Amino acid sequence: MEATEVRVTWAELFFDLVFVFAVTEVSTLLRGDHTWLGVAHAIVVFVPIYWVWVGTCVYANTHNVDTARDRLGIFAIGLVGLFMALAVPEAYHGGGVLFAASYLAARVVLFGLVRLAGAMPPVTYRVALFVSAPLLVIGAFLPPPFRVLVWALAAFTDLATPAWGRRLLARVQFAPGHLAERFGGFLIIALGESIVAIGAPAAATHDLGAGTLGAVAAAFVLACALWWVYYVFAASAVRHALETSSARTDIIRRVLSYGHLSFIGAIIAVAVGLAGVIAHPGDHLTAGTAGLLFGGTALYLATFGYTRWRMFGTISWTRLSAAAVTAALLPIAPLTPGLVALSVVAFVAVALNVVEHVIVRRMTSR
Repeated sequence: MEATEVRVTWAELFFDLVFVFAVTEVSTLLRGDHTWLGVAHAIVVFVPIYWVWVGTCVYANTHNVDTARDRLGIFAIGLVGLFMALAVPEAYHGGGVLFAASYLAARVVLFGLVRLAGAMPPVTYRVALFVSAPLLVIGAFLPPPFRVLVWALAAFTDLATPAWGRRLLARVQFAPGHLAERFGGFLIIALGESIVAIGAPAAATHDLGAGTLGAVAAAFVLACALWWVYYVFAASAVRHALETSSARTDIIRRVLSYGHLSFIGAIIAVAVGLAGVIAHPGDHLTAGTAGLLFGGTALYLATFGYTRWRMFGTISWTRLSAAAVTAALLPIAPLTPGLVALSVVAFVAVALNVVEHVIVRRMTSR
């Protein structure tokens, strides 16, 4: 039986504002350390934040949340999500306990909302409350090297649970349109962070010369091109796959939960790279900034190869080729001024959209 259509509520959209700030805080953490360890630190704290959002999204998809009780519950999760975001910059120092305790509180509220609705919480909710959250709390009291390992185990547990509980989750009736809109909305949040990364460093320079304005223009073109790749060509495909697949739970798990985590993480990396370029457009890129800008763009484009294969069993040659070109340019990126390197990435992304536009136009004109 098909699930009834579910509309996104105003409470959900207000709730998303917390995650606008959370993405900014994760970006700030990554901006302070461009090394592989810094990337690992950012991923480990972002996964619990993302998983709280996913859990709330799934609850809103499977229950009528346009009630006073559920609005208050969503706002309560938003409050502890705000606490998590505030703790991110110091998560590996004095803010670890606040981060872990806030995640635990979010899981308690979500679990309680499902029980009050008269339903058995899905396996992902139970594992998050009774396994992942305690691991985060334990890790918060450990020194940083061990904290990272325990928190990484908690993040892995959260991400792996939908695969472990696939048969149980297959019994849940999901509304595909709502899920497609909600995950697309989170991607907009991440793209919004790229706009902040463009504007904030430029405004802070107090010297809007030709180099800075050129970098702003190139960065905005790249952001538009990344938006275009998803919302013009892919968003409708995601919804179609959700509506027509006989294995909807697998699409939700692989394409939405995992694929969009990769999309969003890639855009956060790109945003941090953009901020570095715009702050010093005439300087050569550092290895870290180049890795985030080129690597993030390549990961974003390559993820479409993964999602298309999972949805339709076909290969996205255009996007995988663009990802490969971007990755191949990474070694030479530090040899050029930041503005030049950024312009090259933007050109590749724009060229991809032009090629795909021509291909689609030819196919539809037959």
